[in-house]
Amino acid sequence: MALENTQQTAPDDDTPAPAPRRGRSGRGRDPERRRAILDAADRVIQRDGPDASMLAIATEAGISKPILYRHFGDKGGLYRALAQRHVDPLIEAIRSELYQHTDFDVRARATVGAYLSMISQNLNLYRFLMDRATSEDVRTRSDLGLMVRRLGEELADLLITEGRMKGRLRAQIAAHAVVGMVQAAGSGGSNTPR
Repeated sequence: MALENTQQTAPDDDTPAPAPRRGRSGRGRDPERRRAILDAADRVIQRDGPDASMLAIATEAGISKPILYRHFGDKGGLYRALAQRHVDPLIEAIRSELYQHTDFDVRARATVGAYLSMISQNLNLYRFLMDRATSEDVRTRSDLGLMVRRLGEELADLLITEGRMKGRLRAQIAAHAVVGMVQAAGSGGSNTPR
């Protein structure tokens, strides 16, 4: 339920009534504040990588850890918000490349290139999301795993539609193998000692 910014007046006089207070369900829902906190988290993660602490993120945002958790519920909520912020645009970029060109080989190379380019440009963020967030939060691991599976299914559909493979099972195996190999290639740099 959105809060209105208009002042209400009491029925018997012209004295403005106090602005409505946020209830428990509205707490921490200010989109501008959440965006500013996520911006601060991005800066800390780019600097510190997977070792970025909640305290460092809160400090960068100019708030305390309890206020940070008020906005996201817990660390997992912050992880999921960061994953949504960064993974959704990546998926859109991958899909764009996958369906943009006419030649399948060109599309395949462009799609892999989009994924690996994102990793190389945001290695600390990738490590934070794929190593730390997925190991500490089951929902984040599940969400990212589902995203990977969906990409595999989309690629399988494309292989069948374009006559590259016959049989759904074969296409699924090949597509998930390709997605897994690309993910493993991208993760290769994320497992290096820090």
